[in-house]
Amino acid sequence: MTDLSGRTAVVTGGASGIGAACARSLAARGAYVRVADVDEIGAKSVAVDIGGEAWPIDLFDVGALEDLDLDTDILVNNAGIQTVSPIVDFDPAAFRKIITLMVEAPFLLVRAALPRMYERGFGRVVNISSVHGLRASENKVAYVTAKHALEGLSKVTALEGGARGVTSNCVNPGYVRTPLVENQIADQARIHGISEDEVVERVLLTDSAIKRLVEPDEVASLVGWLAGADAGMVTGASYTMDGGWSAH
Repeated sequence: MTDLSGRTAVVTGGASGIGAACARSLAARGAYVRVADVDEIGAKSVAVDIGGEAWPIDLFDVGALEDLDLDTDILVNNAGIQTVSPIVDFDPAAFRKIITLMVEAPFLLVRAALPRMYERGFGRVVNISSVHGLRASENKVAYVTAKHALEGLSKVTALEGGARGVTSNCVNPGYVRTPLVENQIADQARIHGISEDEVVERVLLTDSAIKRLVEPDEVASLVGWLAGADAGMVTGASYTMDGGWSAH
């Protein structure tokens, strides 16, 4: 597939998990990909594999993003973290950290990328949201808040960019087989006082009609399509990939 030949892409959190899968998918479609991650070694490893470029960056340093000129055709906002805790015990510093990485940084990257996209009359913003951008779960107040905010950012970007050739969409997976989810399983086991196997069955997948985790490559396949020409009329949308969770 070469439908993205000649296009450039930036994928945040691209050193592992969904981000690495997205970087590989976009490169396979012909894009030149910059793998953005605080993990410089991991980013370089992915970049070498796909013939792209590593962009070592700390997205918590939002001040450095305020004057950024981001020249890219495709922006995939993927970087994320998670903290699992009841609201009454939730560390305010941890709340602010999640909002900074998963709301403020994507806003600043979109803000930095849009001028060049407008100049070319083409741009694709793909935000890796979550079913938690549409639904809520207990003990995830910061993550759910951030993903709901990302949905709003995506829709405003779609409205402002539509007339200038820029689309903006969210991809909303359920639980994906990534290190982030694997770490959550241990946290959930501790909170609920059950085994990790029980967490997967009784907590993570209890509302899913399909009882398995989403694979990173499945998410990346949808991201690749949204970045291409066939998705030119798709904007302001949220694509669930949650095994039927949100059908309830």
